[in-house]
Amino acid sequence: MLFAHRLLFVLRRHWPHYVAEALGLAFFVGGAGLLTILMEHPASPVRQSLAEYPVLRRGISGLGLGLVLAIIVYSPWGKRSGAHINPAVTLAFWQLGKIRFPDAVWYVLAQLGGAIGAAQLLKLCLPKLYAHPAVKYTVTQPNPVFLQGELIAFVAEFIICFVMMLVALIALHSSQLKEWVGWLLGALVAIYVLVETPYSGMSLNPARSLGTALAAGSYHGLWLYWVAPCLAMWLATVGFLRFHHGQPLECAILAGCGPSSNSPHASDEEPPQYPDE
Repeated sequence: MLFAHRLLFVLRRHWPHYVAEALGLAFFVGGAGLLTILMEHPASPVRQSLAEYPVLRRGISGLGLGLVLAIIVYSPWGKRSGAHINPAVTLAFWQLGKIRFPDAVWYVLAQLGGAIGAAQLLKLCLPKLYAHPAVKYTVTQPNPVFLQGELIAFVAEFIICFVMMLVALIALHSSQLKEWVGWLLGALVAIYVLVETPYSGMSLNPARSLGTALAAGSYHGLWLYWVAPCLAMWLATVGFLRFHHGQPLECAILAGCGPSSNSPHASDEEPPQYPDE
């Protein structure tokens, strides 16, 4: 019962941060869906104009999605919650001791709710466009062209997630780079969409993959989109802690630190006193 009390305590105190996480991932999933419809649906004027240039279409989608991520990171609600918008990122920051476990639980639940809600909203509002085979609910699945599709997708997801977390940690620990974290991660997303999409669909995010899988009713390979990102980002964090000998991370906010005292990320905040059973 004590843990349930803790969950209720932090929910009452930090619920705006959880709502911000849900909205952030909903914006990301919604942006990915709309960009895919714009670039890939046969009825789209952009798709018709660039019909002979699939790589260019993917590159434009990548730039758009990278911009969406940067907007989330630097938005007021992204600065409030830290803009994790990813269970694997929250797991990594928990490993760093920069978010308490009860807050991490609510973060992950909020992220799942945001991803599922956004995918279902797109399915409700744009059913034919979102369900078209060229869009396919933006579900992330291994490419059936490859004989060892799941293995290739797992390795690809592991690599891109490991690199992304490592870049984030290096930048957040650098006085010159920490204000540019959102743009650096946005640039990585743009590159990943262009280069990695053919192998795994470029997920990076367990919650995003679950949300689109539920919308599509298709769960092939879903396990790897949970295991690979979480394992990769956790290992990147453990490895960084092993070899980094500089100042510790101030907080788990991708746009930079400076949280209010009423925040799950406050670096100088005393642990809250939870009610007794």
